[in-house]
Amino acid sequence: MRLLVLAVLLHAGIAVAQVADLGHRLPGGIGLDAGTQPEQGLYLADRFVWFASDRVHDRNGHTVPIENLDIDAFANAFGASGTLQVGDGYLDAAFSIPVTRVSLSADDPQASVDRLGLGDIYVQPFKLGVRGDHFDAVGGYSFYAPTSEGARSGLGRPQWSHQLSAGGTFFFDDVRGWRASALASYTVNGQKQGVDITRGDTIQIQGGVGGRVLGVVDLGLAGYALWQTTDDRGADLPPQVVGARERAFGLGPEVDVRLRALRSRLTARFEWDIDGEARPVGTILVAGLAFYLL
Repeated sequence: MRLLVLAVLLHAGIAVAQVADLGHRLPGGIGLDAGTQPEQGLYLADRFVWFASDRVHDRNGHTVPIENLDIDAFANAFGASGTLQVGDGYLDAAFSIPVTRVSLSADDPQASVDRLGLGDIYVQPFKLGVRGDHFDAVGGYSFYAPTSEGARSGLGRPQWSHQLSAGGTFFFDDVRGWRASALASYTVNGQKQGVDITRGDTIQIQGGVGGRVLGVVDLGLAGYALWQTTDDRGADLPPQVVGARERAFGLGPEVDVRLRALRSRLTARFEWDIDGEARPVGTILVAGLAFYLL
């Protein structure tokens, strides 16, 4: 049983480390404006994420018996993004650098971890979009650059990952307040550095439905769904997780407040994993502050 528990935690550790990504790879990382095209400008942002879990599900969605399991993962990322209007379209670029702490404890001391360090650097060299009165559409390419030197060091994923995304937002009124938004992303992972393991590809959909009240507050319901589409592979892959594919579904409320005097926006989102396979199942809190500079 100990080998099974440790193997599942190794596979699930991929999900735990996701709090460091702060791009589209993180389930719950984006919500009501997932497929919305921002206005032209330069933006600075800071985002905090907390993921907490006390159970891990196996490939069949059953809870793995791990006594007194406690997982807490924190990340804080600083980033910038820019949007340039080109004719009737928009060109966007963004990056973020996260600092992360992961704490995992259980009755089995071999399954315990407490680390602090850099997570993966997120870069979106381009995103294309159009912005209308009642509909936005976006599509882009991103990559995640590792900051750790190998599979047993650091807190990010010791691999390069590439991501394609596309989505949109439909507005139900003339002031772009009440809306439904979604963004679909496909992620391709490279081989992990220092070990013969390659994470399978994943596809996920994130978004939400909500609207504006009192002119400055947005309220809504955000959600996400993630499926692993190909198997993990490699000579060093633990046999206990061969063929296991990650799956996750989550839902929760979001509140956004526009601080017009500071030309900024405060975001808070809390979501629960409704179901999951081959990963920890828990809750995620995302809080962010974005400033409009130019």
